[in-house]
Amino acid sequence: MTDLVATKEMCYYCFDTLANHFENKKPFKLDTKKYKAPLFVTWKKEKGSKWKLRGCKGTFSPKKLSEGLSEISINSAFRDRRFQPIKQKEIKKLRCHINLLTNFENGDNYLDWEPGVHGIRIYLKNHRATYLPDVSINHFQGDKEETIQHLIKKAGIKKTINQKLKNQIVLERYQSSKNSCTYQEYIEYINSKK
Repeated sequence: MTDLVATKEMCYYCFDTLANHFENKKPFKLDTKKYKAPLFVTWKKEKGSKWKLRGCKGTFSPKKLSEGLSEISINSAFRDRRFQPIKQKEIKKLRCHINLLTNFENGDNYLDWEPGVHGIRIYLKNHRATYLPDVSINHFQGDKEETIQHLIKKAGIKKTINQKLKNQIVLERYQSSKNSCTYQEYIEYINSKK
């Protein structure tokens, strides 16, 4: 769907969902024209001049955007096993990133994708794992082989990574529409609506 675009308002909605979760209130109403999409929500926390991952969750099953963004925002903030749940006092230092996933295609092999353009999901035996489009660029300088090696480990494969194993990968590539906002941008948006 080419007209499905991640907007700042969707990011504000994720912040509103998180902020209101602590006060047991409902977030503002998000008009998404009943679109559905697979999506991911990522929280990053400001540490000095950098942003460190604080939580990331998503779904490949299309969800109604308002429900999906709300549900995944909470899951990302509180249920990413790699991190302690986000605390209310941290909200002011957060940045929210959303990715709406589109254009799913099967790759011809494990290298049939472009770093920064495609997110990838690999299937290997009973294991699977994914990286969003910007992960290869931001963490592995766009090196496809290194990205795949890390993704195999992320999938939980403990075997020695060799060419035979890599050739067994079934790769699905996808693109995403993404957007982000800081807590300060969210507060400015909320204040503009008063």
